[in-house]
Amino acid sequence: MPTISVDKAALFKELGKEYTTEEFDELCFEFGIELDEDTTNEDRPIVNGVQEPPQLKIEIPANRYDLLCFEGIALMLNIFLERKPLPKYKLVKPPSGELEKIIVKEDTMKIRPLVSGAILRNVTFDPARYESFIALQDKLHQNLARQRTLVSIGTHDLDTIQGPFTYEALPPKDIRFVPLNQTKELDGEELMDFYDKDKHLGKYLHIIRDSPVYPAIYDANKTVCSLPPIINGDHSKISLNTKNIFIEITALDKTKVEIVNKIMVSMFSQYTSEPFTIEPIQIVSEHNGETRITPDIAPRTTQAEVSYINQCCGLQLSAEEICRLLTKMAYEATPSTTSPDLIDVHIPPTRADILHQADIMEDVAIAYGFNNLPRSFPSKSGTVAQPLPINKLTDIIRTEAAMAGWSEVLPLILCSHDENFAWLNRKDDGNTAVKLANPKTHEFQVVRTSLLPGLLKTIRENKHHTVPMKIFEVSDVAFKDMSMERKSRNERHFAAAWYGKTSGFEVVHGLLDRVMAMMKSAFITGEEGLENPEVNDSHYWIEELEDPTFFPGHAASIHVRIGGKDYNIGTFGILHPTVLENYEMKYPVSTLEINIEAFL
Repeated sequence: MPTISVDKAALFKELGKEYTTEEFDELCFEFGIELDEDTTNEDRPIVNGVQEPPQLKIEIPANRYDLLCFEGIALMLNIFLERKPLPKYKLVKPPSGELEKIIVKEDTMKIRPLVSGAILRNVTFDPARYESFIALQDKLHQNLARQRTLVSIGTHDLDTIQGPFTYEALPPKDIRFVPLNQTKELDGEELMDFYDKDKHLGKYLHIIRDSPVYPAIYDANKTVCSLPPIINGDHSKISLNTKNIFIEITALDKTKVEIVNKIMVSMFSQYTSEPFTIEPIQIVSEHNGETRITPDIAPRTTQAEVSYINQCCGLQLSAEEICRLLTKMAYEATPSTTSPDLIDVHIPPTRADILHQADIMEDVAIAYGFNNLPRSFPSKSGTVAQPLPINKLTDIIRTEAAMAGWSEVLPLILCSHDENFAWLNRKDDGNTAVKLANPKTHEFQVVRTSLLPGLLKTIRENKHHTVPMKIFEVSDVAFKDMSMERKSRNERHFAAAWYGKTSGFEVVHGLLDRVMAMMKSAFITGEEGLENPEVNDSHYWIEELEDPTFFPGHAASIHVRIGGKDYNIGTFGILHPTVLENYEMKYPVSTLEINIEAFL
């Protein structure tokens, strides 16, 4: 979880009270955050000849993006303490009456297709506010934005540039500007070389470096405002004297770009001349004519059940009492007119983490006080844990195979396409294997549909060991299945491989007999046995099989009768010489593979 450092004196001034460390620690606990450290009595660094003032280091839950800066912590604690009312965020038009525009060019679809923005007018900065403004961007970049890969923020002094703005994607050589805090003009390629060894910006270059086009924000005079997600231009840099701030946000993720926009404007709109006012921006997509206004700061409306909240918290609160508690957590809530068991909840734009009434219930519990909740033993919900049937069966087979002298291995579930098909003399029909869309290496192209590639690779990498080698695995394989919600399904398989100077066919056959005996399934032979009505539900037989994976005439399919139905559960045999050559084997290999889910 992220840790935020805030000035102790400034925060206590905002809260209207001087707290001891113990008192503030208790307040943090009640609100659902954690005081990690108070530096009052510690050696603090000296900056420009002045010792850093005492800091409070506060650990913030990873989902509370609205608490990643001093402004958010102070505002939410004051609302929790009922010292301040809920903020009323408002969109206002500029003095001219016409919204600023960001015109999106079609080529941006090739690199970083999404953009959002906003304007804060008549902002009053001081050193602490300015530092917090920069720090919040950095925290969002590191956490929600995943090191700028998903979202990147650019902030500019609006008085130094002129709209309408354009968001374009151009070849690196065509983008020329002076980067932030530099004096020399660079093009895109020169900028990559210039910042290659930079400890701060070098780690972001890979995001766009190999792309044929780089994204760029231009103003009406073709001045480069920024090269997202790397760096802003020096021309429009903000300072303590900046009054009007233009915020542009580019992204790959549609949801996160709007979350970042809302957090930025909601936290610092309190410093505008009219607090909590935001000037929206019109986004115009030139390639499809789509137009939208950002940010959308209207509260989200949902409902929560009074009975659900009371049941989870062990309370007997009325709808009015729950609404009052939710006000302490920055919600607007009222009893519903449609049902006495419902409350209407308006979720503020700062709370993107509220997805379900369980999240609302959690905030009710925080506002009520965790230490005040009634304590009781969960007498009605006590259960005894037990494994899933498939896992229980897996453990039984694993134990039996190990007791029979076989060694268990655990290969990776991903393999190359050739290992799963061509090297086993099998053809891919395109409807069997789950393929990775963007594999990092050729060794991880598909999810295996058989356990054999892993067993054979294990033998190949351990050829220097003495023979014979007997190994097995009990694990999942995956298949495409368009009838399933996720378009794929898992199957639990058991497979074994014998590697030695003899074929070992009788050895894997013996292991099969042992496993089937343990399943209380007897071996039957001949048509008379199969047609005998007295044959019960626990018998199996084998049939000759022609499979290119195996040596001709030395393979069999395995069939079992369960519940009056017959199933083909697997195969065993001696591998074909070409398979041995593909896996670099110099001795014969016999394998066995069955689907054990048929026994459930």
